[in-house]
Amino acid sequence: MENKETFSYTYSAKEQEEIKKIREKYAPKEADKMEQLRRLDAGVTQKGTVVSLVVGIIGALILGTGMSMCMVWTELFILGIIVGVIGIAAVSLAYPLYNYVTKKEHEKIAPEIIRLTDELMK
Repeated sequence: MENKETFSYTYSAKEQEEIKKIREKYAPKEADKMEQLRRLDAGVTQKGTVVSLVVGIIGALILGTGMSMCMVWTELFILGIIVGVIGIAAVSLAYPLYNYVTKKEHEKIAPEIIRLTDELMK
């Protein structure tokens, strides 16, 4: 009885790619400066957008309540006009509020963006 030890090796490029993809999921991610710059730039307008949407939607709901008070409950007509004007004022403030919050975010984030762009342009 002859005992032969043999070694066989098979290589699969697909398996290696799959192994790399799985490994990338669990490996700690390095902070890419370009990705960080994109995230900071996108985040500048995000806060202003959220604030202006909330104020605009609440203003529209207040305006609708004032309209309902005028059309359905006739004894609350004057109060409905006052509530409607408050709603119009809130809706009208949404865009200037967006500009204000975005400007403040620009001022807050500007030094970090300048620092990152200086590093990337070298």
